[in-house]
Amino acid sequence: MPNFIGAKKILEKKREYIMPCLGHFYSDPPQFVRGNMQYLFDVNGKKYLDCYAGVSVINCGHCNPYITERMIEQIKTLQHVCNIYLTENFVNLAERLAKITPGDLQKSFFCSTGTEANEGSLMLASIYTHSSEFIALQSSLHGRTKLTLSLTGIGMWRTDPSPVGGINFAPNPYCYRCPLNLNRETCDLACADRVETIIQTVTSGRPAALIAEPIQGNAGIVVPPKNYFKRVKEILAKYGALLIVDEVQTGFARTGKMFAIENFDVAPDIMSVAKALGNGQPISAFISTKKIADTYTRPAASTLGGNPVSSTAGIAVLDYIAEKNLMGNAKARGLQLMNGLKDLQKKFPIIGDVRGIGLMVGAEFVHADKSPAFKELDELLEELKDRGFIVGKNGVGRNVLAFQPPLVITEQDIDNVLNAIELILTEKNFS
Repeated sequence: MPNFIGAKKILEKKREYIMPCLGHFYSDPPQFVRGNMQYLFDVNGKKYLDCYAGVSVINCGHCNPYITERMIEQIKTLQHVCNIYLTENFVNLAERLAKITPGDLQKSFFCSTGTEANEGSLMLASIYTHSSEFIALQSSLHGRTKLTLSLTGIGMWRTDPSPVGGINFAPNPYCYRCPLNLNRETCDLACADRVETIIQTVTSGRPAALIAEPIQGNAGIVVPPKNYFKRVKEILAKYGALLIVDEVQTGFARTGKMFAIENFDVAPDIMSVAKALGNGQPISAFISTKKIADTYTRPAASTLGGNPVSSTAGIAVLDYIAEKNLMGNAKARGLQLMNGLKDLQKKFPIIGDVRGIGLMVGAEFVHADKSPAFKELDELLEELKDRGFIVGKNGVGRNVLAFQPPLVITEQDIDNVLNAIELILTEKNFS
């Protein structure tokens, strides 16, 4: 058995050697040392049901042997040569992605992180449109580089003191807290129409693109109305602008479809993917139509992008999703989770809203005046952790209980976490 240093020593070293911008969940955090499918294990051997999947990364489960064994075989033969040399796996993965992505998306560029994929998507849009103006949504999160941070619409993440110019933000389709103070039943997608107002009044009239997550993860699992993206794409097309869809958190079966944008019957012009494509192995890509992609002709490479091991992981992920019907399980378990949380909402008014698609589900905790109940949520999360459940949190007010578990989670697992939440809310007398 390895001699692990323990959580206390990790925190000491973290304070000494890691930049203070990196926080951590929990006042009493465990040290995780092992994972097995939907479960994590700490240094003391305690077992936890993982309901967050490393933030939508481990869709196929921790240390999935189906994927891991194929990666090991690849590591034994060829690990890295850079994508300026010819290897087979990355072109095979690109071919597979072309077959499963929506619309006419066909050509990929592989890189290593979601930030890098989003940055590449934005650059490609500029190359194609000859414009450098962009529109993003309020409460968005697109990455950690200069441009992606500038396109991030959550204040706590906008740490760059001099963001890039030429960027405007449209109201996000957050119906529970409508930024336009309208009613979802009668608003007629006014938040989508505001995109046209922005183009007409505060841009040159020809922006390069609008970038959006189909479901806003860090905003608190914000799900747009069904026809929102159709309206937005019609407006963008009118002005020659592109729709970039950021599927970094939402892609690869999480919503019961391979990509979340398919739930809205819209095909993007450019799409970025990452996280679950590698199931823990760093890999990302931006993908576009042949017409748009073929304008990217000046030399480019990504040192580790699409390396043989990462590409092997990506192909294995796609195989596993299909063979184990993870889209079907995401639909079924997501419905079970949504219904269970809505039942709890009836008993506990502190749950103000329940929303999501598939296994990307959020429960917003609020006080009687609808203000964010983030302290109560933190208490719940700490208690859930102590009882063996790892659940996430997000939202601009850090008050949304976030479920983004491995898609191999079972019916009994969902029942167990719902029962634990009910017990804790009852014991703490949250109302």
